[in-house]
Parts: sequence; structure tokens; C-alpha cells
Amino acid sequence: MVGILLITHNGLGDSLIDCVRHVLGVAPAHVRALSVLAKDDPVLKEEEARTLIAQLDKGRGVLLLSDVFGATPCNIARRLCEPGRIEGVAGVNLPMLLRVACYSNKPLDELVQRALDGGRECIVTIDSEGTDATTGCTDN
Repeated sequence: MVGILLITHNGLGDSLIDCVRHVLGVAPAHVRALSVLAKDDPVLKEEEARTLIAQLDKGRGVLLLSDVFGATPCNIARRLCEPGRIEGVAGVNLPMLLRVACYSNKPLDELVQRALDGGRECIVTIDSEGTDATTGCTDN
């Protein structure tokens, strides 16, 4: 199973994991969060992230999910990436996290693609006509 580490501002990662717990009934053990606060030292947070990665990596790699590209949490994640072993995706949202949490038995490169697809495909217009807004969120 691929480990999943959310590196996000404040408690966003923990909140997303709580949402996964709500939807799935359980928070997967292979999903963890690292919060980065404005007062935090990025070097120390990077060390914390390395410790979490070591705990999560069971030989299949770790997927890092960050919230805003170019912001401190994402910059920490970028320094941790090692192609083929530790991959990162910015712009984490709940559909993306649900998709990777449910398919973390897939290879790391496929999981990266599922994260990208889940994040994009689940951004849809909600209309008042009763159209099924979940159509874009189905996983093929």
C-alpha cells in the first residue's frame, strides 16, 4: 500500500482526513497529515515530514498531497520528492483524497494520476435542474 501524507496549511489536512473518516467510516491508517502554521520553522517541518514518510513508506512509496502550489507546505513537499519513491501533487481536495485513499493499493505512478484525475473530474457545476452533479466524480 502506498502511504499518503497531506502537508497543508493549519489543520486542513486533519480536516480532510476527518471527512474521509465520515465518508468511509474509518480513517485509513496509511493516511497522515502534517500541519504547517505561519509561526512554524519550515526546516523543522521538513524534518517532521521525513519522519512521517519513513513511517508511511512500507516499500511502495509515499504520495504527498499539498494544498496550494508555491506556498510553504508545497515547498516543503517539493524538497521531499524523489521520483518513483516520493511523489507530490498540489491542490488537494476531498475528492482527490478519497480517490487515492481508496486506491492506494495501486502503484505510486498510477496513484499520482488518480489524484490528478480525481481533483479535476470532481470540479463540476451544480445546477438547479436536478442534474446529477456526481457524474464527473465516477471512477472508471
